[in-house]
Order: sequence, then C-alpha cells, then structure tokens
Amino acid sequence: MRLRPFFSGGGLDRADHLRTDPAAIGRLCADSGALELVWENGAPAIDAMGRLCWQPVSGSPPLLLGLNDHHPRLCALPEDNGPIDARTHIQLLTLLAAEDSPTFAAALSLAQWHGRHRFCSNCGQSTEPNRCGWSRACTGCGAEHYPRVDPVVIMIAEHDGRLLLGRQPSYPPGRFSALAGFVEPGESLEAAVARELQEEAGIAVGEVRYLTSQPWPFPSSLMVGAWASAQSDSLTIDTNELDDARWFSRAEVVQALSGDPDAPFLPPPAAAIARTLLEAWVDGLM
Repeated sequence: MRLRPFFSGGGLDRADHLRTDPAAIGRLCADSGALELVWENGAPAIDAMGRLCWQPVSGSPPLLLGLNDHHPRLCALPEDNGPIDARTHIQLLTLLAAEDSPTFAAALSLAQWHGRHRFCSNCGQSTEPNRCGWSRACTGCGAEHYPRVDPVVIMIAEHDGRLLLGRQPSYPPGRFSALAGFVEPGESLEAAVARELQEEAGIAVGEVRYLTSQPWPFPSSLMVGAWASAQSDSLTIDTNELDDARWFSRAEVVQALSGDPDAPFLPPPAAAIARTLLEAWVDGLM
C-alpha cells in the first residue's frame, strides 16, 4: 500500500554532499541555471498556477534547498519568518500545486526554524547559518544546532465498521477530523497513538498500524498517520481538547468525502493527511 499525502514526494535533490563545500556552493550560485525562491508575506510566493515563484540569484543566499536537474535552487531567509496563522496557511494550501509542495514545506520549515534559533541554547550567544542553511553555528561556544521536526501521531480508530472522528474548537462549523497529538519523550509511535486516543476519547485500543506520513510546515511537524482497532465504542471526551467526537459509518464518510451538502460532517481539506486517511479507509486500504 502506498499513500501519497500532500507535501510528500521527493522534491528536489537535497545535495547533502555539497553543504560543507564552500567552493562548490560558490560555483552553484554562479550557475546560469541557478534560481532563488521568492518570498511574499513570510511564505514562499505562489503564482496563479499554484507553482512556486523563482527569480535570478541575488548575492549569495545562505540556504541551498537542493538541485533541480543539476541546477541549484537557493533561498534567502525572509525578515518576516515567524509563525503563519491558520487562516493564511489554509489559503496557501488551497493555491499550492502538489508537485511543488515538498519544496514549499522544506523552505518554510527551515526559514521559521532559523527565525526561532538566532541565539545559542547552550551559551546564549548569537548564531549564524551554517552548512548552506541546514544548521546554525554559535559565534560564542561554537556549538552547532540542527533543524528538528516534531513528530505528531494522527490516527483513525475503528470499531465494528465505524470510524472515530473528533472536532477541535478551532475547526470550521461541522468539520470532523482524525484525532492527533504530539509524541512524548521516551514514547513509541504505537504508544503515542494509544495514549492520545485514551486521553482525548477515553477508548482503549488493541492493534495499531502505521499507514503513511506527511511533513507539515506550520511550523515544523511530521504527521505520522496510523489506524487503530478500538476495543469498545464507549467514549469519554476530554472537553479541554475536543468539542465533540463521534463514530461514523463508512456510508457517512463516503457521503462527506463526496461533498454532499447533506453529509453528517464536513471532512478535512484535501491537503491534510487526515483526508488521506479517510480516503484510504473508505477504499479498504486498511
């Protein structure tokens, strides 16, 4: 089984072997096919066709995103690289073409990471981009800091042919989606799935299966999709986390995914891995 969530795929050749070779990077910047990513309002700019916008290289951008047919794709770090609000990122995902989504995710996550790590967590001195933007080096103690992603489990629990979905207070009216939560230190993915379902919905689960994953650059998560077998359908909802949680039949999920205005719930948007999980469940890929 191979699922293809939004933001997945190879994207650019990341050319790790070039990141510690300043001479090679200098030659890449002078390459006639070199292009630099355009930024707009703190995010990679997207044209009317949903593709990323590129321009001729200006100076020596600190971030090498990778190679496209052996030609470099570089990136300056925008001044406005703080977190993007939920409404803005939904608008961006509505516009963005799937083939450019891996590059978009890498550029946005890295830019926001640089914005949050201007100072060393070891000694407090300032840091500078290093390794073509894939790390930062402290100007004081010399410590090197690398970008990290935050693993998040996102899961659909099934019981007797029905699927458990929940809604958070921030969702638009009627929307239900897969439950999710951050993986905690010292915890396996399977344990995180079981814990989150117990904490948020009060259900115990047996078998847990990994399904697929998706980068989520708001700001820098890795969504790990899973299926779990619930041992009962009795719910105890944590109202601090969820407004509601319900079991839905396959027919109801099909109705929602089809866009039927009379469907019992509004499904997650196409770019969300939760949508991929629902579609896979309906197609019997579990």
